[in-house]
Amino acid sequence: MTDAYERTLHALCLVDRNDPIADLIAKKIIELGQRGVREAKQLSALAIEELGVSPP
Repeated sequence: MTDAYERTLHALCLVDRNDPIADLIAKKIIELGQRGVREAKQLSALAIEELGVSPP
């Protein structure tokens, strides 16, 4: 899940982990993991999609 979190932050060009969106991303990745998603690339893509954010 750490890899998925890092991938997502990088994809969204986020560097400030204190940014509220970083917390939302972490929670979404945990939720997806609990739903059975395990692969980092898929976790990242689904987190971005489900949060409705777009990479710059």
